[in-house]
Amino acid sequence: MEERPILICYDGTPGSEHAIDTAAALLGTGPVVVLDVGPTITAAESLASLSPVVPGNAFEELNTSDALERARHGAERAEIAGFSAEPRALLASPTWQGIVDVADEIDAIVIVMGSRGLTGAREAFVGSVSHEVAEHARRPVLIVPPTDAE
Repeated sequence: MEERPILICYDGTPGSEHAIDTAAALLGTGPVVVLDVGPTITAAESLASLSPVVPGNAFEELNTSDALERARHGAERAEIAGFSAEPRALLASPTWQGIVDVADEIDAIVIVMGSRGLTGAREAFVGSVSHEVAEHARRPVLIVPPTDAE
């Protein structure tokens, strides 16, 4: 029987790097999928896409490439931590939905993600991907709080 993978959410921030290290310390090693979920299109790109000179899928390709590059960097870090890592990129909005969908697709044993440590009005205004994932995932979610240095 194949071992179910851990899904590690990675966005290149110190918090996501700390989440990889914490996952290795708490969960041991094994297979992981390191996922970066990029935006389908940013606010600035949406304005630029109105131009007739910009091909419709140009930003999608760019954002996918950027997300895959971040996922590869996260997978390298996960390999150093002792995991057998596969990088994966996805464009999704909202981000939490993309994470939950990939977790379901790969039947992840747990979702690991860092938290920015937002609270109160700031969290309500900016939103919390980790809280949305924990609310909607049908599997355990390990939310790693930021370190004091973050």
